Amino acid sequence: MLALVYDSLTGNVRRFAQQVAGEAGAKAPLSARLDAPEGPFLLLTYTFGTGDVPGSTRAFLDRHGPLLRGVVASGSYHWGVNFARAADVIAAEYGVPVVARINKGGTAADRAQVVAWLRARPIEAPSSPSSSLPVARRHPWNPGSN
Repeated sequence: MLALVYDSLTGNVRRFAQQVAGEAGAKAPLSARLDAPEGPFLLLTYTFGTGDVPGSTRAFLDRHGPLLRGVVASGSYHWGVNFARAADVIAAEYGVPVVARINKGGTAADRAQVVAWLRARPIEAPSSPSSSLPVARRHPWNPGSN
């Protein structure tokens, strides 16, 4: 099963990642601010401000982006079109799927969706050390005109 890596500001994403790990029978999730994944991972992060990817998440992805396989982002519904937008930005930049967009700490249905996605993924062989070198983002996100 993929490693889970989270970046959390308020604790909502950390708790969600811990609950997903428990329900999926996965190892304890890693902190994007403190840990480094040894292989492919699912990123769980939050959306900052009006739809931005947090700086700590960007710094983590600059170092470990090639190992990214999917993204989950939290947000708040009151941000409208910018709800959990970090997921869309990261998915576009790294060519990975948006696994879920969750409101604040998520729900049981959100956890079930992420667990099902994790269980459906084939097991990948560990990557070689050279595969964790930083690479340029694949698809820069452009919001276009409004």
